[in-house]
Amino acid sequence: MDDVLKLLDLLASGASGERLAEVGAGNPDLGRATELALRISATLSAHRRREAELTALFDTASDLARLHDPDAVLRSIVRRARTLLGADVSYLSLNDEAAGGTYMRVTDGCVSQLFKEVALGMGKGIGGLVAQTARPYASPDYFRDDRVTHTRAIDDAVRDEGLAAILGVPLSVGDDVIGVLYAADRTPREFTPEEVALLSSLADHAAIALDNARLLEEISTHSEAVQRAGEAHDRLMDLVLRGADVSSVAAALADVLQGSLSLFDADSTELARAGEPVDPPAADAVADSLATGRAVVRDGTWVCAVQAGPETLGSIVLADRPTLLDADRRLFERASVVTALLLMLRRSVAKAEDEVRGELLTDLLTAPERNSAALVARASRLGVDLAAPHCVLVAHAESVPRRRLVMAASPRAVLAGSHADEVVLLAREDDASTLAARLAEELGSVVDGLVTVGAAGPACGPVAVASAHAEAVRCLHALLALGRAGEGASAEELGFLGVLLGDRADIGGFVRRTLGPVLDYDARRGTELVATLEAYFAAGGQHNRTKDVLHVHVNTVVQRLERVASLLGEDWQTPSRALEIQLALRLHRWESARTR
Repeated sequence: MDDVLKLLDLLASGASGERLAEVGAGNPDLGRATELALRISATLSAHRRREAELTALFDTASDLARLHDPDAVLRSIVRRARTLLGADVSYLSLNDEAAGGTYMRVTDGCVSQLFKEVALGMGKGIGGLVAQTARPYASPDYFRDDRVTHTRAIDDAVRDEGLAAILGVPLSVGDDVIGVLYAADRTPREFTPEEVALLSSLADHAAIALDNARLLEEISTHSEAVQRAGEAHDRLMDLVLRGADVSSVAAALADVLQGSLSLFDADSTELARAGEPVDPPAADAVADSLATGRAVVRDGTWVCAVQAGPETLGSIVLADRPTLLDADRRLFERASVVTALLLMLRRSVAKAEDEVRGELLTDLLTAPERNSAALVARASRLGVDLAAPHCVLVAHAESVPRRRLVMAASPRAVLAGSHADEVVLLAREDDASTLAARLAEELGSVVDGLVTVGAAGPACGPVAVASAHAEAVRCLHALLALGRAGEGASAEELGFLGVLLGDRADIGGFVRRTLGPVLDYDARRGTELVATLEAYFAAGGQHNRTKDVLHVHVNTVVQRLERVASLLGEDWQTPSRALEIQLALRLHRWESARTR
């Protein structure tokens, strides 16, 4: 017990995995506890790493808004690039048009003086290649990369610094590449597309800082339009720093430019709008903006692509302003960079939250009894009260990616994620059947496809929620097997099949839903409609045999069955209804005998 407490104490103090393993090695009986402690330690480390990345990203935006010295801005960007990508070294080089090459402007993490002073020829090395092609380039192992034009001076500098993997992205101003931003490791490494996009976004900000410095040197007196553009840029950055959404950025930009503005994603879906409705941009206009790096005008409407490195994130469209002053056009273009940063931030936050929610959902549905108190506490930190009643729903769409279905479902639930190849939702509702039907319709409309939803609950507590999930899965499979794709239902709505599927076996509820009007009529009038139904089905549906069993005239049988039809509906003799009624009659007889 003392060693278990020691493990918990080490976890609370943030001890390393090696220290936890040492305690476990000293006591072989702690094998399982040590394994769980190591897993928890790894999960906490991953969460701290994601939090550090998000903090560094916000600090970068803060520096961009706060610092006015271009060298200070560049040092901040290079330092953040190293932090965000977890690189050993980061550095920034600028083009020297007169010398026909590039030189180091800022470095972070470098130890070699030779590397800091190296000059790169255009087209030579990774930096020269990026500067020449205006495209990102990543080399997982520089000295084994024969795609790069190696020179002795560059290779000696790289070797002296001890670098292996190098990623470079261009700093572009319009059509011109003015420099390159790098991240490098001293061991071979593959850079992911997300890392390339993130470094490219930082490079865009570095290019803006340098371009602003150039403009300040060339222009001694700002015009009213330039001053308005600077204030608007600060306003936009302030919105980002305060956590504003894309709608706030669109409204601020439309206010400054005095036009109607819409922001679209890469699929031309409108994300935000300010002013009158604006049509999605033409594909060729976005392509031209991407190719030139500038805003383009089509039929009096301005279009500017929003991108982070090679990835196209969407576009901004400005209407009601057929002409723009140069300063306003630059503001419009810079707004696309701010928007790219905002979308990247939102993506990073959403990814981190999705991972945390996904881990909670997996633990909740696979091992709810292992540590229920911990699950309740984790859920509470996400704003989910597992002690309150929740309906559990499982959604399935044959031709829709699960990620898209989760995104569509998330606003409609307190917790949503992917589990066991299906989308699982927890919702604070009391009526699982009504909620399932509504979600099937709403989600189907959003994703433009058939969405089938099985539901159960409401349930309280981790164990009950996991049990309700199992019932919802069975309900979903039953709906699909019955050819009811695109519908939503709970076990209660599946009639006798729901009784078989449900964990709670609400036999009384099934009997009431199926025979309630007949039972009530017999109770009020002292009639024998239930007995007549039993005799009718036992006689194979033949009136003459039924009247013999009941010892009444055949007309009496007909009149009683007509009364049954008025109470249960004219379709009571259809095969599916008749099967449910017969099962309900047998269950009613069994329940009556059991309670005597």
